[in-house]
Amino acid sequence: MRILVVFCHPVPESFCAAVRDAAISGLEKAGHEIDLLDLYAEGFDPVMPADERRRYNEMKLADHPFPDHARRLKAAEGLIFVYPTWWYGLPAMLKGWLDRVWTGDLTFEIPDGPGSIRPLMTHVNLLGVITTCGAPRWWSYVVGHPGKRTILRGMRALCGKRCRRVFMAHYMMDKSTPQTRATYLAAVEKRLSKL
Repeated sequence: MRILVVFCHPVPESFCAAVRDAAISGLEKAGHEIDLLDLYAEGFDPVMPADERRRYNEMKLADHPFPDHARRLKAAEGLIFVYPTWWYGLPAMLKGWLDRVWTGDLTFEIPDGPGSIRPLMTHVNLLGVITTCGAPRWWSYVVGHPGKRTILRGMRALCGKRCRRVFMAHYMMDKSTPQTRATYLAAVEKRLSKL
């Protein structure tokens, strides 16, 4: 399976980078082809300008502001997002990527008349979130895990009907130890190696 790994963390030597590497290692062990998209490393601009927003609903694939990202999304059969959960949700860079890259005529189609949007990401049959959270598990669930819901519920609705979902989180990251971090890395690699 061709898997687009979307990585979002500003610090190249972060624990999140080690999580990314463990995820890629596990996916490669399972025989998947990996396409790594590192948003910070490529200097992705998450800020949508006014003119782009004005034409957003009518945008066609030929006018996409990020044609390379659009091509990579169209080629992906699976998507794995690796990021830190900040303030219970997605980092602003990642949210901006969803806003600017997941456009109409690429990921969904808006009907001319009444009715709901039509999904165009039906070639995606695996969707995963691998994250770190400063909060404890119980509090993350009380708050509602907004980042997890955005991707594994909201974005999932645009994917294949039988799209599998994977969610893994290292909770209490601010109080983590070398042992908890090593255990999490091993768990990420093992789980993804079985996909």
